[in-house]
Amino acid sequence: MGGQSTSTQTQQSQTAPWVAAQPALQTMLGQIGTGLNNTGLTSAESSALDTLKNNAAAGNPYAGQIAGNAQSLLNGGGATAQASNVQDNLAAYRNWLTPYANGSMVGKNPALAAQLAQIRSDVGNDVNSQFAAAGRDFSGANLMAYGRGVAAAEAPVIAAQYNQDVANQLAATNALYNAGNTTANTLTQMQQTDLANRGQGVTAAQSALDAQNYGANATLAEEAQRRGIPVQALNLLAQIGVPIAQLGTQSNGTTTGTQEKSGVDQFATLAGGISDLMSPFKFNFAIGK
Repeated sequence: MGGQSTSTQTQQSQTAPWVAAQPALQTMLGQIGTGLNNTGLTSAESSALDTLKNNAAAGNPYAGQIAGNAQSLLNGGGATAQASNVQDNLAAYRNWLTPYANGSMVGKNPALAAQLAQIRSDVGNDVNSQFAAAGRDFSGANLMAYGRGVAAAEAPVIAAQYNQDVANQLAATNALYNAGNTTANTLTQMQQTDLANRGQGVTAAQSALDAQNYGANATLAEEAQRRGIPVQALNLLAQIGVPIAQLGTQSNGTTTGTQEKSGVDQFATLAGGISDLMSPFKFNFAIGK
């Protein structure tokens, strides 16, 4: 018949890595402790933040100009201000060229009249002198020769002038057509520029609002830095100190074990124990005590 024996052991362990570095770590922790008292603003930081605060309180010095520019752009930026002048130029141009374009100036060249008069005088003098020399001046033949001579001399000049007048008429018509198109394109470009300026005015209006809010936003940013600088300093110290504090471990534990033994083993264990207990009696008996 067998039995069980139970034994209980208590264990404790502790690890201390970087033992050699512990003096340096302790020094570092001491410096961190000192640094905790220095996380506030320095005088230089406080002065710089005060300067930012004063500048913020003064506001954006260009806010008024930005607002004025935005308002001007929202009104078109003066892109169509010259539209009436462009239209007046077209009206004047049309007034100058209309007589040529509608044909009323064909055959009305003052220089042509003087040229034709000179031709008639030259032809008359030539023909009449010839008939006078023959004693037939003022005769029917004289008059007929004069008429034919004048017609032959004037016909090319009149035809050339007519062709020139017609060409001038066509040129004036084309010029008026092109001037009308140019004016229309110019006015359209002005209008498109006006619309583009108004679109830019919307963006500029936001910039104007940003300029008006500059002081408040700058004050908020300055105050955020005033609170954030100490927090950043504490966070930096925590990043250094917390990992150091977590170095090393210590643990406690209890171990319990059970061992199965046979009857023979148990008897041997008991016999050994009894023998140990009897050992003094045996010794005393042997010496006669």
